[in-house]
Amino acid sequence: MYRIKIYRKGDFEMNIREIIEEKENKIIVTNGIISSKSMGRDRKEPLDENRTCFMVDRDRIIHSKSFRRLKHKTQVFIKTFGDHYRTRLTHTLEVSQISRTIGKGIGLNEDLIEAIALGHDIGHVAFAHNGEQVLNELLPNGFKHNENSIRVLKMLENQGKGLNLTKEVLDGILYHSGFQNKKMKAATLEGQVVKFSDKIAYVNHDIDDSIRAGILSENELPKDCLEILGFTSGERIGTLVKDCIYTTLSNLKNNKIEVELSKNIEDALVKLRKFMFTNIYNGEKLKVEREKAQFVLEQVFAYFVKNPNELPLIYRKIAEREGLYQGVADYISGMSDDYCLWIFNEKYVPKLTVY
Repeated sequence: MYRIKIYRKGDFEMNIREIIEEKENKIIVTNGIISSKSMGRDRKEPLDENRTCFMVDRDRIIHSKSFRRLKHKTQVFIKTFGDHYRTRLTHTLEVSQISRTIGKGIGLNEDLIEAIALGHDIGHVAFAHNGEQVLNELLPNGFKHNENSIRVLKMLENQGKGLNLTKEVLDGILYHSGFQNKKMKAATLEGQVVKFSDKIAYVNHDIDDSIRAGILSENELPKDCLEILGFTSGERIGTLVKDCIYTTLSNLKNNKIEVELSKNIEDALVKLRKFMFTNIYNGEKLKVEREKAQFVLEQVFAYFVKNPNELPLIYRKIAEREGLYQGVADYISGMSDDYCLWIFNEKYVPKLTVY
């Protein structure tokens, strides 16, 4: 028989969180973030006995309603009925997996990386970037999903109280976007890892989904990019992950505190990403479906602008405090594709009347 020793709180000189933090001091590289040295939260709260601050943040994001709604938000393909197409949720999980692999290889704080990765797209609108484009045109101050993610996590979740996340997590989420804007980067190496992982994930899984949907074939992909990165999704992700780890480790060795890809690898990724924007994201093949989605969102937005009394209470209060357009935008940005379509049908589509 196996002997199982039961540990009790009094058996340890430190609690579980402190033991984890002590391990972090030994395994995280000099420029990584140690949980015990976090910049903290906007509202101070007692430390958790079993989890570091970044573990707490990860769990709060996972248990949030906004996170659960990602499963019904489009990644690229609108209203696909196949089981194997990515959604915004599965994209988020792939980003988390890639970024944790890179972070562990470099020697960074994996819990911080995971929290940032899981929350990075939580402010995305229904119908992929089409929804973001609609709200950006309708709102006086524009709309960006990364900024909206911060708004959701700080002001909308938890019945308007927010999740009170650490500043490092919020910073990483805010600066995960803008791949080719070198000045727009997270303050932490962990946040920078998520930014690269986001692009590594979506470029490759969107190629996979596009081929599955029959709107792209492998021989259409830029051959010079494939010769550098790999001819399969797994090969490309492996090349990019390995290159990011070794390039960043070399940077740190030479006192350059920055996550990077080597030039030829990054150039290939940028070219492949540009190909996807030209041919898939903004291409003719999905134009009709994009226009349908934009029309639906525009009509739903217009309806609640005309009927603000039908907004849920939390959004009516925002409308009173920050303006009607902001209240409507907050409501719509949280909608899943299915819920947005249900609202559209409920408000605009005639119903069968039986006498």
